Amino acid sequence: MRKVLSIMLSICLVLGLIAPMASAEEQKAKLAEKASSAIVIERDTGEVIFDKNSNEKLPPASMTKIMTMLLIMDAIDKEALAYEDVVRTSEYAASMGGSQIFLEPGEEMTVRDMLKAIAVASANDASVAMAEHIAGTEEEFVSMMNQRAADLGLKNTNFMNTNGLPAENHYTTAYDLAMISKELLKYEDITQFTGIYEDYLRADTEDKFWLVNTNKLVKFYPGVDGLKTGFTREAMYCLTATAEKNGMRVITVIMGAPSPKERNAQITSMLDYAFSQYQTHKLYDRDHILADVEVNKGDKDTVPVVTSESVSILTKKGIKIDDVVERLEVNSNLHAPIKQGEVIGTLFIEREGEILSETPLIAGDDVYEASWWKLFKRVIAKFGAA
Repeated sequence: MRKVLSIMLSICLVLGLIAPMASAEEQKAKLAEKASSAIVIERDTGEVIFDKNSNEKLPPASMTKIMTMLLIMDAIDKEALAYEDVVRTSEYAASMGGSQIFLEPGEEMTVRDMLKAIAVASANDASVAMAEHIAGTEEEFVSMMNQRAADLGLKNTNFMNTNGLPAENHYTTAYDLAMISKELLKYEDITQFTGIYEDYLRADTEDKFWLVNTNKLVKFYPGVDGLKTGFTREAMYCLTATAEKNGMRVITVIMGAPSPKERNAQITSMLDYAFSQYQTHKLYDRDHILADVEVNKGDKDTVPVVTSESVSILTKKGIKIDDVVERLEVNSNLHAPIKQGEVIGTLFIEREGEILSETPLIAGDDVYEASWWKLFKRVIAKFGAA
């Protein structure tokens, strides 16, 4: 990232010191003892609160659908897809086994209902139908899934399908799933689906279908509003869960638990540990405008620089912070065209020279190339002002 604009701003917070993360105390926490792999992170910062073999490559079963949902939400965010768009089910999508909503070949359903079926009922048929609607084929959608993982810097993930049905060379890790979940939760709408405990599809028809969330913690653990369960004989019992309490959102992943009861108990313990030991200090929400910067040869003179995600600092419970500064670096000589959402800088949160967090900054608007006539009028206006 080329440096052109460096703005140092003091954040006036209460006195105290930053608590060191990943101390020996966290490593000694007795959590997820009956699981192959596990991790706990804080959503805003991505800080690891607890880790057990989190980089071990394992089959994710239906937790695969977290990436499927991410690509659906990406398409909605880019306005390439809308909740009320109608999706037609192919013969192939209708043929999926395992968890399903029994879509018929040729059956049509809105994106909203398809997403609800994936998030709540873990519907394999709906996952494939959405993949084909977005990418044309499931194979092409899977390529998009793997590219999205690569774009997130995840090196231990390889998807072979959209739904997590057993397949050779289909794997990920607890850490990678936590990072994919972190990205998905940028879209606040998603918990309106993953947080549903029960609902109906085809409610006004003779084929009314009752949905019950496979993630029972949505009902039984206060604050849990997602994300996705998984089970195959190879993967055993898996769960990626997220909960929000007192302004802090936590993501927990467990893989290879021996039973649903054990899986839920271990996730509960990890959530309890995180919320009892840690707190976040919120600095900015997603899409907060930090500055307006000049754009060369654009139809607008400036573009707003906004946060791509929530910005927070994580500390141990009861620890306060001071002497924190933010440093805003924006690309030099921005030239039109610029797309809304394009990364154009970075926000660094620092204390005494130590970087506490880095957040990509994005363009808040589209900026198109200015016409020659508009550029000409600008030149004339400058001469007139002189």
